[in-house]
Amino acid sequence: MSSIFQKISDRRGEFFLIAGPCVIESESHALMMAREISRITTRLGIPYIFKASYDKANRSSKRSFRGFGIEEGLRILEKVKDELGVPVITDVHESSQVPAVAEVADVLQIPAFLCRQTDLLQAAAMSGRTVNVKKGQFLAPWEVGNIIEKIESAGNREIMITERGSSFGYNNLVVDFRAFPIMREFGYPVIFDVTHSLQLPGGLGDATDGQAQYIDHLARAGVACGIDGLFMEVHDNPPMALSDAATQFALDELETLLITLLKIHQLVEHQASVMEEKI
Repeated sequence: MSSIFQKISDRRGEFFLIAGPCVIESESHALMMAREISRITTRLGIPYIFKASYDKANRSSKRSFRGFGIEEGLRILEKVKDELGVPVITDVHESSQVPAVAEVADVLQIPAFLCRQTDLLQAAAMSGRTVNVKKGQFLAPWEVGNIIEKIESAGNREIMITERGSSFGYNNLVVDFRAFPIMREFGYPVIFDVTHSLQLPGGLGDATDGQAQYIDHLARAGVACGIDGLFMEVHDNPPMALSDAATQFALDELETLLITLLKIHQLVEHQASVMEEKI
């Protein structure tokens, strides 16, 4: 088992945080964001994984900023790991990218639109790294069993599944909170990507819109449902973010939200313990 998956597995019953800007905007910005979020999570005792993409291959418009590319992006992510001691997660879009990304990233993330791409899933699995799969907006929660089977068949059981909303007509997503207990039945950590769940895909025509004002509401609901991890795109100045500006959570509000979520989580865990004692 990789150290980060072991750490998460050993602390089941506590939620962990995956957070960072949508895309790497600069070396200094990535380091600053990872440092500040790490300080917050360390104070609160929350396991933390830094998230940022070296390439956003599925932007709405060809004019949108995609990132610095794999070589420069991985160099920056490696610097985050080396200087701050923070594990990192990033997206892979093609099987050919897996070997290079696996040299740096602790967790390989499969984007939602690619969650059924068998070759990509199995290449990521064979890397030996933990694999986090974003459940496609077009999939029912019970269909992730097929995804899990593909990864397991390649000899990897370090699997995480992430909910990021379901398509609900044009330019809209909704979260079915039944998905969390359903997907947890597969026996792997389930994560709630609360910020992407509030996107309005293509809502601006050539860009994605969003409803960031509801992030804290959905986050509270997700933790109350017993999720294992929370995924959030966080930025020090969301309106100026180079990607997903409409749904990034403000860095200066993060600690207050996490304190609230910890209280909800503790209540849920206490209630679960009481129910187990009655049984």
